[in-house]
Amino acid sequence: MPNPIPQTMSAVLLTGHGGLDRLVYRDDVPVPRPEAGQVLVQVTATAKNNTDRKAREGHYSTRDDDEAVSFAIGGKPTLTFPRIQGADVVGTVAAVGDGMNPARLGERGLLDFNIYGTGRRDINLVPDYFGHGADGGFAEYVVVPDDQFHAVTDPTLADAELAALGMCSYQTAYHMLTAADIHPGEHVLITGASGGVGTALIQLCRIIGAIPYASSTPAKAPALCELGAQAVFDRRDTRDFVARTAAATGGVPFDAVMDLVGGASTRRFIEAMTFDMVARTTYPRLSIAGASESNVSEIPWTLIYLYQVRIVGVSHGTRAEAEQLVHWIRAGRLRPVLQAAFPLSAIHDCERYFVDRAAGHLGKVVVVPDAQWATHGAPFALA
Repeated sequence: MPNPIPQTMSAVLLTGHGGLDRLVYRDDVPVPRPEAGQVLVQVTATAKNNTDRKAREGHYSTRDDDEAVSFAIGGKPTLTFPRIQGADVVGTVAAVGDGMNPARLGERGLLDFNIYGTGRRDINLVPDYFGHGADGGFAEYVVVPDDQFHAVTDPTLADAELAALGMCSYQTAYHMLTAADIHPGEHVLITGASGGVGTALIQLCRIIGAIPYASSTPAKAPALCELGAQAVFDRRDTRDFVARTAAATGGVPFDAVMDLVGGASTRRFIEAMTFDMVARTTYPRLSIAGASESNVSEIPWTLIYLYQVRIVGVSHGTRAEAEQLVHWIRAGRLRPVLQAAFPLSAIHDCERYFVDRAAGHLGKVVVVPDAQWATHGAPFALA
């Protein structure tokens, strides 16, 4: 059974937009209490995501100015300060709200990170998430919806590894594929392939029968191929990109591109889908869920409309997709790609490492509460 619940806890508070000084570690934060429809989770691991940094720095503006803001898809900003970040939460149920099943006490699970705008399972038009519109997992406890905390009992999967399979990356990746209507046998290029979404895309392509190709650095190529990539292209070498990709695919264009990079690279990704339209049997599809290179891409509209390129923007997935991913996790069909774990009190070191990690590193970084470190963090600490 769970331990008695304290009145206060350790947590990292985001106190405003800005630098690392805006992340404040405190040990006197009140422990939240679950209401009807909710459970209180004692956190054992929470994966880092790029959205944590972007939200902190205020990079979610859709305007043409440089003002630091957060997205407001539902009509108004939901990120208020102070906020506890951290979307991909793993832990055990410590308490249940009124009317919830007490049999869940002590159950280990993984959070579906979305704050859904409606009860629909097939669409998510006003996405928000824990760690942005509500407090997340960079703390010792978090309150979440009962039906979005999914039990995963596999004892061979450590809590930090389960956090590395978190929905923020995997659900985004899966929705990129479903939104682009990817089918078995199709050739799919994945840009930014070494991060959480990229490594998830490689695995998910293989699960649904598509053939993934990766754009990354040569140092990461062996690990990406071992994960399932058919071939890896050097993202820094822009010479003869179409010719090199065609050689890898047997002369056929990519059916679709899953783009996490944007910027000047976008045009050459489209050209790698359109250089031989006679060989195609479907429309070219560009699925976009990131802009790590640049938020602005210059593309001639003629390239888009003459070649009938379908462009799909992706931020979050659906309830149905989250449930499918949980099914695959429980069945052991997804492999965690865990790079390192940091204690919660070292959040500044974690943030710096996350941004500046070496070229050979691959996969997810996980944050573990200090009280849980010996059991759930230390085995995965940086060498």
